[in-house]
Amino acid sequence: MCTSISINSNGFYFGRTLDIECSFGEKVVITPRSYPFKFRLDKKDNSHLSMIGMAAVADNYPLYADAMNEKGLCMAGLKFPDNAVYSRYTDLTRHNISPFELIPWVLSQCETADEARALLKHTNITAVPFSSSLPLAPLHWHIADKNGSFVLESTADGIKLYDDPAGVMTNNPEFDFHMTNLSQYLNISPLYPKNRFGTELEPFSNGFGGIGLPGDHSSCSRFVRAAFLRANSICEKGEEISHFFRIAENVSLPKGSVLTKENQLDFTLYTCCMDTERSVYYCRTYSDSRIFAVSLKNADGTALSCFELNRSEDIRFAN
Repeated sequence: MCTSISINSNGFYFGRTLDIECSFGEKVVITPRSYPFKFRLDKKDNSHLSMIGMAAVADNYPLYADAMNEKGLCMAGLKFPDNAVYSRYTDLTRHNISPFELIPWVLSQCETADEARALLKHTNITAVPFSSSLPLAPLHWHIADKNGSFVLESTADGIKLYDDPAGVMTNNPEFDFHMTNLSQYLNISPLYPKNRFGTELEPFSNGFGGIGLPGDHSSCSRFVRAAFLRANSICEKGEEISHFFRIAENVSLPKGSVLTKENQLDFTLYTCCMDTERSVYYCRTYSDSRIFAVSLKNADGTALSCFELNRSEDIRFAN
């Protein structure tokens, strides 16, 4: 379970909630321009765009869950169980890239979402795991820049690229279902409702225009809720980061609100927001709501830079 959001509001911002049952060793990781990327079935890349995002590092390789590059292109992988299908064959007419390589593959060489779309049309997503202890993750991907966003899905029908006018993404089912489902909520409004009964009735609370907006944590409901808030919330100058996190709070999972089929807690491990103009990655964890920021600086070099997250509450006392 996850939700990703792209927002153009006094700049372009992209981020996500990552909902999972346990930590995966995540940390904020900067990959500099000369870090030697080694792709399993494609060319090595020793000179590329730098990037920053949330990743686990295994054998000195950044396994990104989400990231942005120095040009402002952003990408996030979201859970897509039962629907994600990867090719078991190498296609010599295409680039053959594994799911764990896909984010660095795209962000290392594409400056815009249009460039990413063009590259992915010639990419074969192969069923090659990172290792025997790190099997394939069923994912689909939300890719965005200041000019628009799209969703990449690899299913039994092949690779699909969908324009994403809603600017958000969650999990199952496939993206086209989410857009069809969204049409059921066209009457939802932030406006104060009008009385159409011909009697002297008045709403007894603000917010009646939003009655019918789904409040559960299912992927379809989170998609609708995130799309509605993205389209209707107002961001004042200087409030961009707080504004993004405020929207993300509405699709976050407190511990105990969702249990998996295996009776495990599904909760929001972290929430992030990427400021593409300033190249700053903001995040906060489940245990610490104070915002933690890392800037994409010192982009030259060959070594990864890793920044550990705070795992305990960090409260600022006034006295």
